[in-house]
Amino acid sequence: MPHTVAQIAAALGARFEGAGDLTVTGAAEPAAASPFDLALAMDPRYADGLAKGRARVALLWEGADWEAMGLQAAIFAPRGRLAMAGLTRMFDPAPAITPGLSPLAAIDPSAEIGEGAAIGPFAVIGANAVIGPRARIAEHVSVGAEAVIGADALLLAGARIGARVQIGDRFIAQPGCVIGGDGFSFVTEERSRVEEARATLGKPEQTKPQSWLRIHSLGGVTIGDDVEVGANTTIDRGTIRDTQIGRGSKIDNLVQVGHNVIVGEDCLLCGQVGVAGSTRIGNRVVLGGQVGVVDNITVGDDVVAGAGTLITSNAPAGRVLMGSPAVRMDQHVEMYKAQRRLPRILAQIADLQKTVKNLVEKGRDGDP
Repeated sequence: MPHTVAQIAAALGARFEGAGDLTVTGAAEPAAASPFDLALAMDPRYADGLAKGRARVALLWEGADWEAMGLQAAIFAPRGRLAMAGLTRMFDPAPAITPGLSPLAAIDPSAEIGEGAAIGPFAVIGANAVIGPRARIAEHVSVGAEAVIGADALLLAGARIGARVQIGDRFIAQPGCVIGGDGFSFVTEERSRVEEARATLGKPEQTKPQSWLRIHSLGGVTIGDDVEVGANTTIDRGTIRDTQIGRGSKIDNLVQVGHNVIVGEDCLLCGQVGVAGSTRIGNRVVLGGQVGVVDNITVGDDVVAGAGTLITSNAPAGRVLMGSPAVRMDQHVEMYKAQRRLPRILAQIADLQKTVKNLVEKGRDGDP
């Protein structure tokens, strides 16, 4: 759908110069932009690409000389990534889910379907499930018995919502995510080798062969409003109480959230994060890619953990962490610098050892 320069600027809360009535139908990188694209060059580094493309209008940094670039109009974005949020929302065509209930969907007669909801082919809605108004459910989605999906939710192809899961409004489930599978919780009749290892700090006694007995998951999963869960991410149900994801939190692809975990509000969990069972994560916590969090600890509000960090103990509020095991980021940088100096230090030590050895041998021989 075409938008004028003036309309885009108003939607972004930005100012524009030049031909405000010029229309565009999409956005593109500067070198690939057509005359009907808005070229994205919010940083001077991307300015050279404008000469290679055919854009008439661009999203630029403040102070850019748009006329010298041969443009007919320009929109100025003081914060490029913030402008991208609004711009991509305008141009996103949204998933093509046919309005209404597909005759190929299997909807239990006891399920409650809200006004304006759309359910695609081969979706399965379980007994006594509640689907909120204007929710959109794509093909091959399953919603378990007694699950509740809030208003304006979007469940994309192949998402799995387990029984008794409670989800708030404006929820987004990317393809293949699984919410409400059983937690990974097992026990042996007698103390296991793992328990022995913990008790003896890695020197367990011999134990006889034992089988693992399942601890069943009686709890569910509760998710607040405005949460997004990425493709192939899994959130396990609680053992007794619900696993919880707070309002506004965003979870990337391939993330594992274990049973009984509590994730606070407005958190960001990036790809391949793993959070073990019964851990509490505060509000506004950011966990970079491949961060691991062990079980039964607390991560305080506003903690930021860099990619690959392993958090093995309670993390105080506001701490910035990096490394495995996690330490303060400034401390990790100093440790890394010291580690890189180790070969040179070891070479110096070897030289010193050689010198001392020579001096000792000379002393034994009576040399002055």
